[in-house]
Amino acid sequence: MRKARQLWLDIHTYLGLSIGLLLVLLGLTGSILVFYLQFDIWLNPDIEAVSTAPVRQQQAVFDRLHQQFPTRTDSWRIEQPLHPGWPIMARYYTPVETRDSMFAPLMVTLDPVTRDITSERFWGEFAMTWIYNLHYTLLLDKNGKTFIGIIGLISLISLISGMVLWWPGWLKLRQVLAWRLRSSYAKKVFDLHILSGSYGFIVLLMLSLTGAALALPTQTHDIIRTFSPLASSPDLTRSLHEKANKPVISADAAVKSAFTVFPDAELRWVESPGSQKNSWRVVFYQQGEPSRRFPRTQVWVNAYNGQIVASRDGLADKAGDKILNWLHPLHNGEVFGLTGRIIVFISGFVPLILFVTGLLRWQQKRRAKQRTASRHI
Repeated sequence: MRKARQLWLDIHTYLGLSIGLLLVLLGLTGSILVFYLQFDIWLNPDIEAVSTAPVRQQQAVFDRLHQQFPTRTDSWRIEQPLHPGWPIMARYYTPVETRDSMFAPLMVTLDPVTRDITSERFWGEFAMTWIYNLHYTLLLDKNGKTFIGIIGLISLISLISGMVLWWPGWLKLRQVLAWRLRSSYAKKVFDLHILSGSYGFIVLLMLSLTGAALALPTQTHDIIRTFSPLASSPDLTRSLHEKANKPVISADAAVKSAFTVFPDAELRWVESPGSQKNSWRVVFYQQGEPSRRFPRTQVWVNAYNGQIVASRDGLADKAGDKILNWLHPLHNGEVFGLTGRIIVFISGFVPLILFVTGLLRWQQKRRAKQRTASRHI
C-alpha cells in the first residue's frame, strides 16, 4: 500500500513539475476564450453594431461582401448576431494570403442594418484569434494541435493521481471539503493546493477530456465509430454544366426554403455555394441543442432551383454525433449558459493555483529532506 501511494505521489509530482507551466498557459488562455467574442468587441469598439435590429435580408449581406471583395468568389459564411448590438460576422475560408496556414480565414464584421463593413482581419492576426491559436495549437499549427491533445491526456493522469492521493473516503468527504486554511505557512500552502484541486477536480477533468478530444479529432472520431456511426455531409461539388449555365437563387430564397424543414428553429449561419458548390448551407439552432452558436441542425438547398438537397436534425443525431456535438459547448461552458461560462472561466485559474502551491510544497519537502540529511553528516 505504501509503495503504491509513493508511486502515485511520484507520478503526480513529476507530471506537475514537467507540464504544470503549460497547463497554466492553457488554463489562462482558456479563461479568456470563454468570452472571446465579448473581449473582441471590448478591444475593438468600432465593430459593435450601431443598431440592435435583426438581419432582415441575407442576400444584401452577401451582395455587400461581393462588392467589397469581388475577387473572393468561393464560399462566404455569415453568422447571425448572437446578441443585440453584436455585428454580423462573415468568414471567407480560402484567402490566398493564408493558404499555407492550417486555419486562417478572412474575418469580416458588418453592421446588421447599415451593412457597413467595420473590420477586415485574418484569423490569427488580431488579439483574440492569436490567443485562440496559442491555446489550441501553441502557434504550431497541426503539430501543435496534436501536442495539445497529448498534453490533455497526460493532464488526466495528473488529475487522477492527485485524486487518488487525496481521496478520504465517502464518510469523511464533507469534513475534508470544509474550506479552512490552517495557521502555519506550510500548512496553508498544502491546504490551498488540496482544496483548489478537490473543488476544481470535476471541471478540470471535463476540460482535459474535452480538450484532448477536440485537439485529436481523427482519433476521437475513430474511437466513436467503434460503437456509433457518424453523420456525413452530402456531396456538393458543382458540375461544369452547372457552373456555365445556371443562375444561383438568392440567399433569402434558400433560407425560406430551409425554413420549411425546420419552421420553428432559429437561423444561425448561411453559407453561400461560391464557385465550387451546388448548394446553399443553412444552419439552424433548435431548443435543446447544446450550442446555440455552433448548432448541428442544417439544411442544404439546391442553389439553382431551391429544392432541399439534404437536411440534418441536430436533435435526432445518433449517440456518436451527440457526443461530438457536446464537446465544444462543454469545453467552454456554453451548454450551461452564463453560469457554465463563469464556472469554466474561474476554473481556468485553478491550474495556476495548483502549480504555484505544488511547487512551493515540493520546495518545502525538498528543503526538509536536505536538513534531515545534513544532520546525519
